[in-house]
Amino acid sequence: MRSPAHRCRDIERQAGYLQPDQCVPPPPRGTADGMWFIQDGCGIVCGVITWLLVFYAEFVVLFVMLVPSKSLVYSIINGVLFNALAFLALASHFRAMLTDPGAVQKGNATKEFIESLQLKPGQVVYKCPKCCSIKPDRAHHCSVCKRCIRKMDHHCPWVNNCVGEENQKYFVLFTMYIALISLHCLVMVVFHFLYCFEDDWTKCSTFSPPATVILLILLCFEGLLFLIFTSVMFGTQIHSICTDETGIERLKGKTPTWERKRCCEGMKAVFGGPLSLGWLSPFSGLSCEKRPSPRIHAAQGEIIEENIIEVLEEC
Repeated sequence: MRSPAHRCRDIERQAGYLQPDQCVPPPPRGTADGMWFIQDGCGIVCGVITWLLVFYAEFVVLFVMLVPSKSLVYSIINGVLFNALAFLALASHFRAMLTDPGAVQKGNATKEFIESLQLKPGQVVYKCPKCCSIKPDRAHHCSVCKRCIRKMDHHCPWVNNCVGEENQKYFVLFTMYIALISLHCLVMVVFHFLYCFEDDWTKCSTFSPPATVILLILLCFEGLLFLIFTSVMFGTQIHSICTDETGIERLKGKTPTWERKRCCEGMKAVFGGPLSLGWLSPFSGLSCEKRPSPRIHAAQGEIIEENIIEVLEEC
């Protein structure tokens, strides 16, 4: 008869090129989680550029088109609408960037943790050889975040973060609001050009005519580019939610081993409950109370070396 210590049979698939330099044991229980922020140079630069482009659009809309306008009502309505959408876009970007996308506890591939999972005989669990974590179903390793991410869709440098189970809502809202302010900018640029052609160019802006034309053309190019890009991203994200298939899973083309959710169930899971105005808010779910981390702390012990572990029935 096998002793309980031999209940697990380790099946090892050597992948030397995937092996990390060193597996670090998991942090002890009770360790406070810090703020989630990916220290990636490219991602940080892209994030800063995103904010600068929004501020540039804000400058042109306010000081080139709305302030010189003769219609006070037109300026107020469009100014309030544009600033509200821009604020929601930046707030969504901020939350998508600083929200843990669903990282798996790092270094939890210990024998004690596997036993605590109470797996059934015949079940197989996989260890990520890069971050030494037991990978849940549908989790993938991100080489930029250096973590396994639950339901990882892709890593987006524009938000300097992965898009995963916990922050997909904020990424969807970010793409939607950027697309809306881009469309709004394009509409206002068209109306402003028509207004300037009918009137004197020196009276339709506080800037010189050449400077006004250059600023408007740059804004038009920016708005058109981001309208196309974010609209496509928004559409692919909604498609992924409705089909319950992430971008990585779709690219791999594997037959789904999970039970797919219906579109309405997927939307509720991502946006947090039944249809409501909270779906459109990047602030829903915020609380002054510190919520417990969704990540499971691993039992302490030595990290196993094998990448595939199968649980056998006790004899």
